[in-house]
Amino acid sequence: MSVPIHVASYNIHKGLSQFNRRLTVHEMRDRLATLGTDIVFLQEVQHSHGLRAARFQHWPSQPQHEFLAGHVYTDFAYGKNCVYDTGHHGNAILSRYKILNWENEDISAHAYESRGMLHCEIAVPGVDRPVHCINVHLALNEGGRRRQLAQIAARVHRMVPDDAPLILAGDFNDWRMRACHFFRDELGLVEVFETHHGKPARSYPSILPMFQLDRIYVRRFSIDTAHVHTGSAWHRISDHAALTAKLIPA
Repeated sequence: MSVPIHVASYNIHKGLSQFNRRLTVHEMRDRLATLGTDIVFLQEVQHSHGLRAARFQHWPSQPQHEFLAGHVYTDFAYGKNCVYDTGHHGNAILSRYKILNWENEDISAHAYESRGMLHCEIAVPGVDRPVHCINVHLALNEGGRRRQLAQIAARVHRMVPDDAPLILAGDFNDWRMRACHFFRDELGLVEVFETHHGKPARSYPSILPMFQLDRIYVRRFSIDTAHVHTGSAWHRISDHAALTAKLIPA
């Protein structure tokens, strides 16, 4: 029997509470440690920010993805997407297993909204080929998302063998629920919560989740469990809820 892979997807809002009032990255590291996940897909990860480092007394000396990895996740990859005078932020993947290689592809829809697609190949014990993991945070406008969905599909067709296990996760900003149908028809992907619970998870805003923006899509996996992490311990540290799932390689 295959050993499950426990994954999480989480928009961490640059390690700050809603409206940027409090530094929450320390609490975030503690909460992530309780999940027991093997691979974590993070969006809005602050690599550096000079003004915030000066404002918040306990701003970590490391980039946020390295700080959150701590001693739990031995490998990580960071895709720099949005660069500004005081620093930059992007997406990151943390892994207990070896990341064999990775690449961050620019999928920005326009000059005023920088987005990337972080693609890692991870060697998971017990799985006979690398697991492809793609982390995204898509555009706020419909036209930009439509182009980005096509770019994701093009990369998967180009870089991921049809019989390879694939996990695509992140913040899709998909208010109109278009992505599920597109990925199912174009790539044979299923959304974890839609498959396991009948509909994608409500994850935003974390204090009272109404919108189904965060997703985990998979191929060549069966789904053991899927959870949305809400409640005061979570909504105090980001404006998005964290999603987790246990996946069994097919």
